[in-house]
Amino acid sequence: MRGNKPGVERSVEQQPADPTSGSTRRRARDHLSGLLPGVLLVVGLLALTVLSFGFGRYPVDPVTVVRVLAGRFVDVTTAATDQTVVLRIRLPRILAALLVGAALSSSGAAYQTMLRNPLVSPEILGVAAGAGFGASLGILLGLSQGVLQILSFVFGLSAAVIALAIGRLVGSVSPIVLVLGGIVVGAMFSALISGTQYFANPETTLPEITFWLFGSLARASTGGLLIPAGIVVICLVALYAVRWPLTVLATGEDEARTLGVNRTLVWGVVIGASTLMTATVVSVAGIIGWVGLVVPHLARFVVGPSFTRLLPVATLIGAGYVLAVDDVARSVTSLDLPLGILTALIGAPFFVSLLVKAGRQWL
Repeated sequence: MRGNKPGVERSVEQQPADPTSGSTRRRARDHLSGLLPGVLLVVGLLALTVLSFGFGRYPVDPVTVVRVLAGRFVDVTTAATDQTVVLRIRLPRILAALLVGAALSSSGAAYQTMLRNPLVSPEILGVAAGAGFGASLGILLGLSQGVLQILSFVFGLSAAVIALAIGRLVGSVSPIVLVLGGIVVGAMFSALISGTQYFANPETTLPEITFWLFGSLARASTGGLLIPAGIVVICLVALYAVRWPLTVLATGEDEARTLGVNRTLVWGVVIGASTLMTATVVSVAGIIGWVGLVVPHLARFVVGPSFTRLLPVATLIGAGYVLAVDDVARSVTSLDLPLGILTALIGAPFFVSLLVKAGRQWL
C-alpha cells in the first residue's frame, strides 16, 4: 500500500487543471474592475455633497454640516442659523442639482447610444424648448409656481409627441428623421418663447422669464422635488431594464435582429423614459444645456460604450457635475449666477477637447 502512494500522487499531479476555474477567476476580476469606478464615484459624490453644504455667502464647515444632518435622526445640538442654512436653503438646492444632473446625463447617454450619434443631447426632440415655452407662458399669465411646473412639463412632453408625429407623417422613425423633427419642433417653440418675451412686461415679467430660461436651482424646495424624483427614479429603472438590448442595437440592427431584439419596444422605452426625465427636470430648474451632451462622453472614456456600465456611471458623474457647477454659481460672486451660462462656458471648451482627443472616431 505504501508503495502505491507515490504513483497515486503522480497521477493526481498529472491531472489537467479545471479550465472553468481560470475563467471564473477572470470573470471575478473583470466584475471587480467594473465595480471599482462606480464605488469611487459614489464615495466622491458623497464627499462632494457634504462639502457643497459649506459653499455660499454663509460658510459652514463639514463637521457642522454632518452634525446638522445627524440632528434630524439623533439628539444633537446645533445653532439655529446653521440649521436654517443647511436644511432650508442648501439642502433643497443640492438635492435638485443631483436630480437634474443625473436625469440629463442618463438621458443623453441613452439617446447617444440609441441613435449611435455622439452629438445628440436630451433636447434633441425639442423637449427643452417646449418646456421653456410652457414656463414662459405660465410666467406671462402670472400663474403659481406649481402650475408653472405642470405647464412646463406638459408642453415638454407635447414637443416630443409632435416630433414623433412628424416621423410618422414622413413614414419612418429613423434617427435622421427624429433629429430633423426635433430641430423643427425646437425652432417652433423657440419662436413661441420669443413671442411671450415680446408681450411680457419689460419691468417685471420679462426679467423673470429670461432668468428662468437661463436655468437656476434657486426655486427648488424639498417638498416640490418628491414627485420629480419619483419620476426620474422610475425612468432610470426603465432604462436599466433595456440596457442589454440597447447595447446590442448600438452594434448594428442586423446583429440585434439576429438575437431577437425588439427594436420598436427598446426605442419606445428609451424615448419615453428620456423624454419624461428631461421634461421633468426642465420644469424644475429651467433650461440647463451641455450636461446631457458632454457627461456621457466623459463616462464613456471611463467605462467604455457598454450601456450596462455607461448608464450608472453617467448618472453619477452628471449628478456631481451639476452639483459642482452650482457650487461655483453660489460662491464665485454675491449674485446667483444662472446654471445655464456656467454649463455652457464649461461644457463648450471641454467638448472641444473631447473632440480633439477622439480624433476621427466621430467623423
